[in-house]
Amino acid sequence: MFGARCLLRALRSCSSAPCPRHKPSAKLSVRDALGAQNASGERVKVQAFPFKYKERHPLEYLRQYPHLRCRTNVLGSILRVRSEATAAIHSFFKDSGFVHIHTPVITSNDCEGAGELFQVKPSSKIKVPEENFFNVPVFLTVSGQLHLEVMSGAFTQVFTFGPTFRAENSQSRRHLAEFYMVEAEISFLESLQDLMQVMEGLFKTTTMTVLSNCPEDVELCHRFISPGQKDRLEHMLKNNFLIISYTEAVEILKQASQNFTFTPEWGADLHTEHEKYLVKHCGDIPVFVINYPLALKPFYMRDNEDSPQHTVAAVDLLVPGVGELFGGSLREERYHFLEQRLARSGLTEAYQWYLDLRRFGSVPHGGFGMGFERYLQCILGIDNIKDVIPFPRFTHSCLL
Repeated sequence: MFGARCLLRALRSCSSAPCPRHKPSAKLSVRDALGAQNASGERVKVQAFPFKYKERHPLEYLRQYPHLRCRTNVLGSILRVRSEATAAIHSFFKDSGFVHIHTPVITSNDCEGAGELFQVKPSSKIKVPEENFFNVPVFLTVSGQLHLEVMSGAFTQVFTFGPTFRAENSQSRRHLAEFYMVEAEISFLESLQDLMQVMEGLFKTTTMTVLSNCPEDVELCHRFISPGQKDRLEHMLKNNFLIISYTEAVEILKQASQNFTFTPEWGADLHTEHEKYLVKHCGDIPVFVINYPLALKPFYMRDNEDSPQHTVAAVDLLVPGVGELFGGSLREERYHFLEQRLARSGLTEAYQWYLDLRRFGSVPHGGFGMGFERYLQCILGIDNIKDVIPFPRFTHSCLL
């Protein structure tokens, strides 16, 4: 479980080869259990290692020891899959002709408009003038999307893969304060169908690469953590993802025999319980939900001009066991439409630079983001998002 043979060899080596510059005052020996002796041979009590050899510990228990849990078989497998999935995602985009962009971690933009931001300020030990260090309030990024839109005007197809931050006061199984996002922007994209094709291709290609390159690690998770996940994953991969409209989704939910905590109605956001029901209703196949009400989505999403409903060309991909995995949209490339949306939101002054992207020449384009930890939950069947990231950060917890 912990590379015991290598550990034993190292300990024997340590006890038999004292440092040449100092007289040894203690030595390690291995008998029934790992222990320590002082110079006179008396046994010294040491703190017990928190994980027992050959005992399967719950993931909740391992979570208490973020500095040690990576030594267990299960976390080792999860993190190797994470590494392989990272490489597979980069390969997918490279093979598809995308340019990798390093978007900033510190930003003055609130891309989602949700206000759940970590503000960045200099340490009190650093003396700065009365004005802010950057002259404007700055935050840890919630998304690299707006910066990718800048770059898509030069490189056509771009992506980024890095940490993002949300100051959500939640300890749920779905949320982290720091997590990783895969985001892409594509120029000359005129339909949600084309965007969904890239999203489905990313999911399936990455997953098949992971299954091919580290089958033993995936098998460990499927066997001991989520029995039946292997069949569910194969079912997802062999079927084409389904597509329904937001309006159709609301009608399905209204006709459901299940009692929801949040009553489904047109114009209200879909909650996790709704998302999971929709996936089950569709036969546990990932399903794209498209064309959401304009009032639910950020200013940059393209207006469908479909009064009286008034929707935008937005898309979410819902997957079994997780709910929303991808979120994307066509972007509003028409200058006057965007100008009006910003004016209604009171954001015109802050986003003049964003209007410039249209003023000085733009094309139809779109993009999406995928939560990387949720992707790992989906393919491995891990229930809690805190178990698929090396060092989870969430409200009231930032160990190490």
